[in-house]
Amino acid sequence: MSYTPSSQPMRTAAGRLVVRPISAAEHLLFVRAQRSVSFLQTPAWGHVKTEWRNESLGWFDGPRLVGAGLVLHRPVPRLDRFTLAYLPEGPVIDWTGEIDAWLDPLAAYLKEHGAFAIRLGPPVVTDTWSAAQVKEGIAGPDIRRLTDLPAQWSDPVGAHLSSRLKNAGWLPQNPLDGFGVGHPQFKYEVPLAGRTQDELLKGMNQQWRRNIKKAAKEGVEVTVGNQDPEDLKAFHDLYVHTAERDHFTPRPLGYFDTMFAALSAEDPERIKLYLARHQGDLVAATILVRVGTHAVYAYGASATAKREVRGSNACQWAMIRDALAAGCDVYDLRGITPTLDADDSHVGLIQFKVGTGGQAVRYVGEWDLPLRPVVYRVFDLYMKRRGR
Repeated sequence: MSYTPSSQPMRTAAGRLVVRPISAAEHLLFVRAQRSVSFLQTPAWGHVKTEWRNESLGWFDGPRLVGAGLVLHRPVPRLDRFTLAYLPEGPVIDWTGEIDAWLDPLAAYLKEHGAFAIRLGPPVVTDTWSAAQVKEGIAGPDIRRLTDLPAQWSDPVGAHLSSRLKNAGWLPQNPLDGFGVGHPQFKYEVPLAGRTQDELLKGMNQQWRRNIKKAAKEGVEVTVGNQDPEDLKAFHDLYVHTAERDHFTPRPLGYFDTMFAALSAEDPERIKLYLARHQGDLVAATILVRVGTHAVYAYGASATAKREVRGSNACQWAMIRDALAAGCDVYDLRGITPTLDADDSHVGLIQFKVGTGGQAVRYVGEWDLPLRPVVYRVFDLYMKRRGR
């Protein structure tokens, strides 16, 4: 198949868009033409999520490929011929245009091919709050959530999109605490475009600057691991330790083996492992994923011992510097809960991230479109019974 890829998702007022499968190579070519794309919308991510069937879809305006998306198909228990079609943080289309022109052909294609519902997460921002606002909110006795504060900036595109999705029958899947079965609606991000290292350091709070200096003074060394299995095993051992301490279920080592192999095969600069050592002891480790100008702090682990040498801050600072050097627009620290209640156990997460001096960001969130309402209700009941 031959086609002409556009340099970005294009507006298509002229003709009717057609959705059809594309190869992984075609999909990757389109991704490379974008300024940034979520790593969850790269063809390689389909190889990481081995428990899902994956396919790459393209939106065509005549011969031109003008949009693309990775679809992960999850079968319904005991109804394997039907699937939930999930596009995490995607698809990569023009979200500013007439959204029906993009989503109607997607729905038609997926329903014809056995989907009982679509779940997607448009990469579109609705509101942002500055670090100063977040800190004031945590200190304020009458503020309980980010949304109790006036946004520093609101995007009319996000508000319009939310309204259009709701009017078209899409159902929001955004839990009040910000975390659910899918990907978080609220994130914490550090803008990098047009800034220097010195400016980024000055933007951090005093504790973060002190911790970065402390790590350097204590002799913490941060190295970037490669495909050496010993490096990944060292990370995973520390990650399991972190999971036991912080009470979450860790992913198996094989998941990270697959993740590094798949993402590195797609682009050798896509994923990197950072290891912070103090006098030979591994004290912190992190994983950075980058697609275009968007750098993501994907996973982190830290030792309980030697916390005073601040290995985690050293890893974060190394990743931020590398993202800046790579020309990234944003350093994404991923999900936060929107709580600002000082008594809430989740508030520590946003307090840690707000020290970077970035901003809290709310996205449109994830939305479902039931294509077969009866099957969708069965699936929804099943998920509620198993705690999603």
